[in-house]
Amino acid sequence: MKARKIVEEMDSYVPGRSQDEIAADFNLKKEDIIKLGSNENPWGPSPKAMKAIQDEIASINRYPESQLHELVSEIADYSGVKDSQVIIGGDGADEVIDVLAKTFIDNGDEFIVPLPSYMYYEYLLKQYGAKPVYAKWDLDANELDVESIYEAITPKTKMIFLCSPNNPTGTLIEKEVLRDIASKNPDILVVIDEAYFEYSEVTNKDLINEFDNIFIIRTMSKVLGLAGMRIGYGLACEQIIEYMHRIKPVFSLTRLSFVAALNTFRDKDYIRDSIEKGIESRQYLYDEVSKIEGLDVFPSKSNFMLIRVEDTGFTASELALELMKKGIIVRDCTSFKGLDEFWIRISICTLEEDKKFIEILKEVLN
Repeated sequence: MKARKIVEEMDSYVPGRSQDEIAADFNLKKEDIIKLGSNENPWGPSPKAMKAIQDEIASINRYPESQLHELVSEIADYSGVKDSQVIIGGDGADEVIDVLAKTFIDNGDEFIVPLPSYMYYEYLLKQYGAKPVYAKWDLDANELDVESIYEAITPKTKMIFLCSPNNPTGTLIEKEVLRDIASKNPDILVVIDEAYFEYSEVTNKDLINEFDNIFIIRTMSKVLGLAGMRIGYGLACEQIIEYMHRIKPVFSLTRLSFVAALNTFRDKDYIRDSIEKGIESRQYLYDEVSKIEGLDVFPSKSNFMLIRVEDTGFTASELALELMKKGIIVRDCTSFKGLDEFWIRISICTLEEDKKFIEILKEVLN
């Protein structure tokens, strides 16, 4: 059976390695492995979410909610927008992006991604016949190269993806830059990925009331501690949301993910605690990594940071392998377009795990 041409041409997405894989490959105990490769919340989910899941298990023989009104209202309240400006995805933010593509992308359209950035945009949109056009981040200045965005725009441009804070650089994009891009290109959808906005304490959600060509992506996989439940959401003007609901699968959120999400948003203490612990861990890691000779670490507004390792004598792959042998998972960024073979990304852990990571990192480098 022959696959579609675009499927034959696409490369597979390269995710971070799991604890089970590392444990099996290096004869380690899974519980001893420290995971700094996937930008997760290391402190676990909300206790209220866990209890809600337990209470709901007996009902999984029934179809889940289809309209999600209760959860939409919680998200709208959390985000400071109207219910009609919210759409929820049941495969994390990935489903939201996929529905966005199904709603607005035609074969032959172009979309812009500044490199390096989150590469899954490209994997999703290329499936619908869209062509990626690359702008760039200025790695020397650690900021978006705004002119490269304008230079990349053509009559075929349908979307511009801007991640803020950007993955993997941790960089924020100034709101005036986003406003300028949207105002000058009213026929192009400016997609702002705010997966990590809680850690930066900066949001651009007010722009959806100024522009009908801005779409904001968010996820419950980071601060909100539900990566395993796969829940994302989007914010935009009412017309965009209404169009997307025509395409979106009706039952994409499971009964368990629905109650987990609902009760997490209602657990304000948990959310506040997750943000505070995350920022504390990020600062500790940045301070300690900055002291290690040969490493160039980027300041970050997210729950991860990018590190250049060229002066250590290791490539990213070599260093990641040596750390894996000792039970430490970091993200080898060699597969990120726009980066060479000398970059790794680390994400926050508990302070105890952070300290063990720093100790082992120094041991490997010395």
